[in-house]
Amino acid sequence: MSVGITMGSSESLRKDMVDRLAADHAAKGLRLRPDVETAMRTVPRELYTPGVPVEEAYQNTAVVTKRRAASGGQESISSVSAPFLIAEMLGQAADALDGLEGRHVLEIGSGGYNASLLRELVGPSGSVTTVDIDPDVTDRAAACLAAAGYNDVTVVCADAEQPVESGRRYDLIIVTAGAWDIPPAWRDQLTEDGVLVVPLRTHGTTRSWALRRAGDRLDSVSHRQCGFVPVQGAGAHEMRYVDIADGVHLRLDEGQQVDPTAVAGLLTQPRQEAWAGVSLPPRTVLHDLDLWLAIRLTREVEQFVVLTAQDTAIKAGTVAPSWQFGTPATVHNGTFAYRSELSWTGRMFDLGAYAHGPAAAAAAGRMVEHMRAWVDAGSPSPVLCVLPALTPAGDLPGGAVLDKRHSRIVLDFTPTSEKGSH
Repeated sequence: MSVGITMGSSESLRKDMVDRLAADHAAKGLRLRPDVETAMRTVPRELYTPGVPVEEAYQNTAVVTKRRAASGGQESISSVSAPFLIAEMLGQAADALDGLEGRHVLEIGSGGYNASLLRELVGPSGSVTTVDIDPDVTDRAAACLAAAGYNDVTVVCADAEQPVESGRRYDLIIVTAGAWDIPPAWRDQLTEDGVLVVPLRTHGTTRSWALRRAGDRLDSVSHRQCGFVPVQGAGAHEMRYVDIADGVHLRLDEGQQVDPTAVAGLLTQPRQEAWAGVSLPPRTVLHDLDLWLAIRLTREVEQFVVLTAQDTAIKAGTVAPSWQFGTPATVHNGTFAYRSELSWTGRMFDLGAYAHGPAAAAAAGRMVEHMRAWVDAGSPSPVLCVLPALTPAGDLPGGAVLDKRHSRIVLDFTPTSEKGSH
């Protein structure tokens, strides 16, 4: 425990953190499960963030535990995830399995804290194994778990792209690193009806999917918006970026090819805009809309990308994206379009698109038509199915197909009457 911090102040900070988590869940229309709440009130998070002030350990943010050199500076490769995200993913797992008591769990991506929460949730008759490719990370996780008294968590240093323990099956596999694909080992290590909770990138954006196994397929039962440091090792898939202006970048994550010379200077051309003419409440789940746009715009123009922007570019008015860390966008026939910032009237908002280039008005209008179609459909949520890479097209369920290295991923949207948790 940090020097000068008493047990009482640590417990008070932990209580405040969980109280905030419960309020955060309620604001999102979610419920913090009582078992998850109890676990998070029990485990001393500060023991998994040594060297960090205890007050910082109990903030609702990730704590980076390892960085490495990268172009442009340092990048995070290991962290103790933000408490709200941990709570949401544990809730996804527990909901999908009707509780985790007595379950056998494999965690992929080690930090120690999440493994100890899982240990509390599975109870004496369950088990937790945590695996990471980096020996620095597993050594640190093992030391933190021991310091916190969780000596019965198995810590393994290995590349989880392959089976961790031959022949072993788990009721739950929970991945705490961003994955671009789902290797066969993750599915095959699940029991039948077992659940995989994984932050999966599709079309350049990440969400945590809870997926239930049914033979050689995985079907989604819930999803949450999230962000994680990427998977390392054999499963790594590097995102590529193309600069479109100072501080403005296009994220290419599904094999897109964009000629940098073709997009340079596009944002200096006059901006056209279009608006959906809708009035939506603040709790509208707009990351569902973003995936809707990704699927439909990919099908229509075949060059869907994700716009990211730095604060300087936004403040300068170069771009005004819906979210600076990942906004749906298209590059097509020399025209660039993206989902814009929201237009608020009182406590309701409208959806819009901005575009630059020779066909800017048409591109903005096309994007807005898809937004309006999503609203007219009842703002549906996505569902996802994962099947092996060689699955014939005739054996796939309906929906948009995204081919990865190991998988054929099918995305579709539920009718409003069938919407589940999100």
